[in-house]
Amino acid sequence: MNIYEVIKQETQQHVRQTALIEGQQRISYAELFDATERVAETLQLKGIGRLQRVGLLCDDSIDYVIASLAILSLSAVIVPVSPEQTPEEIDAVINRIDVDFIIAEPRLRPDAEQEPLQSDGFVAREFVLVRRDAREHPPDGYYSANPAFVRFSSGTTGTSKGVLLSHETIIERTDAADKGLRITSRDTVLWVLSMSHHFVVSILLFLRRGATTVLCGRPFPDALIEGLALHRGTFIYASPFHYGLLSRSDHVPGNALDRVRLAISTSMKLPDQVAEEFLNRFGFELSEAYGIIEVGLPFIRLSGGAFTRGSVGRALPDYEIRLDNRDSDGIGEISVRGRGMLDAYYSPWQSRDEILVDGWFRTGDLGRVDGDGFLFIVGRDKDVINFVGMKIFAQEVESVINRHPAVKESLVYGVPHAAYGELPTAKIVLHEGNRADDVLDDVRSFCYQRLTKYKVPKEFVPVDSLPKTVSGKLKR
Repeated sequence: MNIYEVIKQETQQHVRQTALIEGQQRISYAELFDATERVAETLQLKGIGRLQRVGLLCDDSIDYVIASLAILSLSAVIVPVSPEQTPEEIDAVINRIDVDFIIAEPRLRPDAEQEPLQSDGFVAREFVLVRRDAREHPPDGYYSANPAFVRFSSGTTGTSKGVLLSHETIIERTDAADKGLRITSRDTVLWVLSMSHHFVVSILLFLRRGATTVLCGRPFPDALIEGLALHRGTFIYASPFHYGLLSRSDHVPGNALDRVRLAISTSMKLPDQVAEEFLNRFGFELSEAYGIIEVGLPFIRLSGGAFTRGSVGRALPDYEIRLDNRDSDGIGEISVRGRGMLDAYYSPWQSRDEILVDGWFRTGDLGRVDGDGFLFIVGRDKDVINFVGMKIFAQEVESVINRHPAVKESLVYGVPHAAYGELPTAKIVLHEGNRADDVLDDVRSFCYQRLTKYKVPKEFVPVDSLPKTVSGKLKR
């Protein structure tokens, strides 16, 4: 089974429809398939074939999609590498997965031994090819898995791992996600996220359903505003950061999203302030989603309005949830089971059977489920602060701090203490125009009014910015 062949088969009735739009460029499904196969022919002549690992280092673009589909069509394996990473981080991914080839835009990979990768299938960008000698053969399980992707996790939860996904797994998890997203050929998707981090369960699903995807990521927010004005999207897939800018932009009229049937917020927890600003500006609720690279997209908040805000919704039909080691408040570690689970960790190699226990994946996230089945995530197990034997969930405290009008964002963490175990401490970034001396006492009082006393940080440290991963998550 091959995901590219599935996309071709499922879109036979939509070949004349526009598949992708980037600025003034657009490409139909028929043109996309023709371009993909031209590039695939070039790659094959260069020696790229089945099961070889290909690092893809390219800015989000129509050509990114073409290159990805070409690799997949040859049953080679994509190793997506984000251009936003540092050179050291890029080298770490390439060396850890031990890729056979690198396809890159020249400015992003200045290797001495590179060769031009010329194909009339590419729409606008130039590429180079770098050949590498793999140090060792993958384990036997790699060859039997029918692999399509190996993608590194973000690294916020410990050592990064290469998550391996097969063609069959991608088909299963896109089908499972679509039971919530319900993408059709009538949808126009406004896209702003990084393809290096969000491709499998989104871009490939949009293509399977024959939708039109408008690439609006750069320059942001100008490209998204233009996309709204020109293309009248029906579906948005973005992060809270993007929605916050959209809600506060003076250039976006309140009726700009009138045709949008669903706006998905993903990649990080949706702050209450952003959710409220969006509702007040555009008249409907954002739908927070819970995506896990090892699992897919098992949760989307599709109902409940403001009453369920803060949750990631109920489990989609193809998934089950279990809370392990629950405390007296009903908070436990989230485990998920369902379709489209990862096939393996690549480095070091662990098979699916070694990772999952009776099909369950332990996420490391902590949550509670209310009486209607809505999941509320309260933090990660490693983010729990133990203060005099009492648990403090960092994300719960951050969500309160971030509601203060002077606070842009915050990071709560524990500082070891001989007598108390750990002291909750908060780093905060203030909105422009606010001075720490003027507002810190008010932020502290704000927290005391909304949190149990022991949860209030003992110290608030003003900082200019907070460290984040490439995908926009806080580094903890």
